Amino acid sequence: MADHRSEKSAKAAAERVAATKPRKATPKPQSGKEAKPALLAGGNPQIAKAEGDAPVQAYIAAMPGWKSDVGRRLDAIIARTVPGVHKAVKWNSPFYGIEGQGWFLSFHVFTRYVKVTFFRGTSLRPVPPGESKHKDVRYLDIYEDQLDEAQFAAWVKQASQLPGERM
Repeated sequence: MADHRSEKSAKAAAERVAATKPRKATPKPQSGKEAKPALLAGGNPQIAKAEGDAPVQAYIAAMPGWKSDVGRRLDAIIARTVPGVHKAVKWNSPFYGIEGQGWFLSFHVFTRYVKVTFFRGTSLRPVPPGESKHKDVRYLDIYEDQLDEAQFAAWVKQASQLPGERM
């Protein structure tokens, strides 16, 4: 009888261990189309960390609703204002900088707005309105139909001429 109980106990223990082991994700079959990126909290696209224009464009394309148009406008203003701007996606956000000098700007999608981060924002004139717990950083929250393109371009030009943030 003791042998029968120990067999049952061993089987039950093995089942408990198997249930707690992480399972490998089975890849979903591709139907010829590229899978859309997952949207994280607030609708922020999940894009793999990468350098260059392509991942930034993938991020912008995945931005939900009206925010995608804002992303395209921001990207176009930045590219027009800072020819040869260096682009990357880090921490699920597009970053803009000067090659070898660091990053001057980033943006991120939230539920009701797009938040632009100026890493040396306290040096810009006028200072962008959003305060930060970091002494040099300032934010600009852009709601639907509320982008002042001329002011944004002026801030981008100023920010691109300041020492960049190394990340």
